[in-house]
Amino acid sequence: MSMAQVCCDSAAAAGAAVVGPEAEARARARAERRRRAGDAGRWKHAPAAAAGTAAEAAAATRKRRVEAGELLVARKHGAASVAGRRREMEDAVSVREAFAAAGSEDGRCDFYGVFDGHGCSHVAEACRDRMHDLLADELAGADEAPLEREPAAWTSAMERCFARMDEEVSSSGGRAAAAASASCRCDGHKCDHVGSTAVVAVVEDRRVVVAHCGDSRAVLCRGGGAAAPLPLSSDHKPDRPDEQERIEAAGGRVIFWEGARVLGVLAMSRAIGDGYLKPYVSSVPEVTVTELGEDDECLILASDGLWDVVSNEAACEVARACLRRGREKWCAEAAALLTKLALARRSSDNVSVVVVDLRRKTH
Repeated sequence: MSMAQVCCDSAAAAGAAVVGPEAEARARARAERRRRAGDAGRWKHAPAAAAGTAAEAAAATRKRRVEAGELLVARKHGAASVAGRRREMEDAVSVREAFAAAGSEDGRCDFYGVFDGHGCSHVAEACRDRMHDLLADELAGADEAPLEREPAAWTSAMERCFARMDEEVSSSGGRAAAAASASCRCDGHKCDHVGSTAVVAVVEDRRVVVAHCGDSRAVLCRGGGAAAPLPLSSDHKPDRPDEQERIEAAGGRVIFWEGARVLGVLAMSRAIGDGYLKPYVSSVPEVTVTELGEDDECLILASDGLWDVVSNEAACEVARACLRRGREKWCAEAAALLTKLALARRSSDNVSVVVVDLRRKTH
């Protein structure tokens, strides 16, 4: 039996009959969870990209609070985010359907992002709240519509977007972003020691644009298992040959201390924020523009809490297993199962996963 079948079967078996003391314990636990939910309710609407238009109303996403995290559910995507074994939650997820005009009546232009903070959560939260707006500004200021953009134009737009985001979180030594975050817990004089990875995807009708800095990753599942998963990003690790060369050319060093680290501190070579490590840590993203085919199934974006313990192949296998079950909200099921798999494999980090349905008939 495959690993994906085990994951899905275990989820299906959760409702199997149990008797005796164990049944009583489960009933008490369910009652306690219902009590804690209280007046807040189990289901809520997630924030829309912007209120007021029919397209945005149609793109409404449902958010469910789950134990130790959140689960976003919609027809075309699902997202799960859990703190895992960490005491603090520093990941953030952004889902913004129809965030920018696609350039055609039937076209879509959706934004998805995963941000893995370090040092504190306020930079990741700022990226979640602002990056789609900054990218929409860059797209609106161009002469051509997004669907007509050449890869070089997309690269330029993404680089400007990431630069603006980095400038916002780095202003006043990072204190401005910290002040705007309700969950910031870092010392005011150390706000420039905070940063975040970023992997974002703009999904259109016939292509997907991915920009990333850091070690959060985007993977395209295609071919129904006949083809290998297609990585749409390459982790920015300090010992990646070209990254190490860039760091040393700028006067920095890669020191191996519990893995490769920039100046012996940061385990990634690119990130938003981290002002105290510039110019060695860069916020310039790498951008890929990929044409979608008839056999493309889904896109998986996730923080390294998943990728540290789950391979690209295993992640796509889990997603395909959920797809084969034929449920309408299979993306949400896949995202939830991937977070559970990462925790079962003892991931020591926060785990955030976004799964996007790329099948043509669903657009």
